[in-house]
Amino acid sequence: MHQLKTNPQVLNCLLALKLDVHIWAARRKLAPEDFDHAKLPPEQLASLGSKKICNPADLRIFSTLKSRAVSLLNRRGIKFLGGWALPEALSDELIQELEDIAAEFALAKKNFIAHYDQSIKDWIKDNPGWSKIIAGSTVSADHVAARLSFDWQIFKVINPSQQKDSKTNRGLNEQVEKLAGTLFYDFSKSAKDSWEKSYLNKTEVTRKALSPLKNIMQKCEDMSFIEPRVTPVSSLIKAALDKLPKRGVIIGADLLMLKGLMNLLTNTKELLHYSEAILNGRSETSILSGFSTPHNVNSTNPTTKKPTLQLQSLGLW
Repeated sequence: MHQLKTNPQVLNCLLALKLDVHIWAARRKLAPEDFDHAKLPPEQLASLGSKKICNPADLRIFSTLKSRAVSLLNRRGIKFLGGWALPEALSDELIQELEDIAAEFALAKKNFIAHYDQSIKDWIKDNPGWSKIIAGSTVSADHVAARLSFDWQIFKVINPSQQKDSKTNRGLNEQVEKLAGTLFYDFSKSAKDSWEKSYLNKTEVTRKALSPLKNIMQKCEDMSFIEPRVTPVSSLIKAALDKLPKRGVIIGADLLMLKGLMNLLTNTKELLHYSEAILNGRSETSILSGFSTPHNVNSTNPTTKKPTLQLQSLGLW
């Protein structure tokens, strides 16, 4: 009942994206001459490390922008083939967001290169007594510029053979079949992180604590065609959010409901169980109400019937 196995035909609805970001490390390998002929252990015993030839703080913006891009892709896509699988319907929207980040990266690069020489001088000044090993290892601004880049590649993945059981399809099909499992793992990880950060031992939370739930709901809606039990997760989260007051801190029964929902999202087996219950007619309201009654939290018997969910299968299941 709980097995997650994605139909390889979902490739018809997906694009693959590889993020290609390069950031200059601003490090050079230490050399024996950097130590003024001091006695060093032999190479077979120990190896020398590296030296920073530029202030790491001056390069932090590039790592920050890369992290923003990775966060965006993790939030809207699924890890796949060393990159991300993205809904083809979202490609224009996501590319625009990546282009915005790329523009910030290009501006930061322009500013950094323009002040590169001064940055090196300041770094030498900030490390008196070590100017020799820094100055002797510096590189040109052109060298650095060639090692700062922000790009990506988007491509369509297709099976190499039309034969269902072809050996040439096996490796790719195995990766595609894992997509649903990866998606539910993402839900679980996001919920666990949010639980520890915003809900654990809390008697009230602000509306900021709802952001992870909204992100999971958005991802469910984007990826609803991956697996039938994705849509009920979205409808359950939406029902919970709709029950909350429109403003102010969240306390009491509302907080207890959110904690129950967050705990459910961390447990993929239980989450799939409840999703199936919703598909079979149980209402989201009855599930959420059960979170306020500890003895009923684990009940999966449908109690309140509702209309069957309209699922976006795109003909895949």
